[in-house]
Amino acid sequence: MVYTLLADLPEIGSMTNKQAAALVGVAPMNRDSGKIRGKRRIKGGRYSVRNTLYMATLSATLCNPIIKEFYQRLVAQGKHKKVALTACMRKFIVMLNAMVRDDCEWQY
Repeated sequence: MVYTLLADLPEIGSMTNKQAAALVGVAPMNRDSGKIRGKRRIKGGRYSVRNTLYMATLSATLCNPIIKEFYQRLVAQGKHKKVALTACMRKFIVMLNAMVRDDCEWQY
C-alpha cells in the first residue's frame, strides 16, 4: 500500500483532508438539481489508490482497533456494510494524510 500511495498519490501530506478524500475518490458527491436532493455517492479519484485502499481498509476492519471500532459502530447504527467500509476508507486516507503531513508514526 505504501508504494501505491507514494507512486500514485505524491501530493499526500500537502493537502487538506477533504482534498485527499476527493483525490482518492472516497468523498461523497451530491447529485442535486434545483429542489431535488439526490443520493450522495463516491465518484472520480484515482482508481489504483482506491483499490489498494479498499483492500487495506478491509483488513483494517479486522485488525486495526480504531478502524474496527469505527466500522462496527457504523454497522450497529444501521449503515450498509459497503457504506460503512467506504466511510472507513475515507477515515483511513485522512489519517494517513495527517501522518505524512505531521511526519509522525502510527500510534493508537
